[in-house]
Amino acid sequence: MKGLAFYFLVMGVLSGLVGMVWGIQMSATQDHGLSPAHGHLNLIGWVSMTLFALYYHAVPGAAQSRLAMIHFAVSVVGLLVLVPGIAIVLSGGTEALAKIGSMITVAAMLLFLAVVLRNRAA
Repeated sequence: MKGLAFYFLVMGVLSGLVGMVWGIQMSATQDHGLSPAHGHLNLIGWVSMTLFALYYHAVPGAAQSRLAMIHFAVSVVGLLVLVPGIAIVLSGGTEALAKIGSMITVAAMLLFLAVVLRNRAA
């Protein structure tokens, strides 16, 4: 695996590792107050990023487009804004980052849809 698929896979694996450590920390402290943020890290970080990696590996031509690179950048930014944003909300703070991160993450999925539709014949 190389190129964009590799980068997505690295992000997925890193998200999975951070999610595991975070889960262990929550279990050890018996404080599960941030579990929704943990869940989003696992779902968007580990699962979605890994699925994106598998798609780009299976359809390497799709990974060569500028749109695919933009998809990667927006996906990473969405994850890095959304998960802390949810944690801030759960800690009693403002919803601003969670809302912005949610919109960025939706934009990332729309970009992925565009990549998939553009490469449906591949």
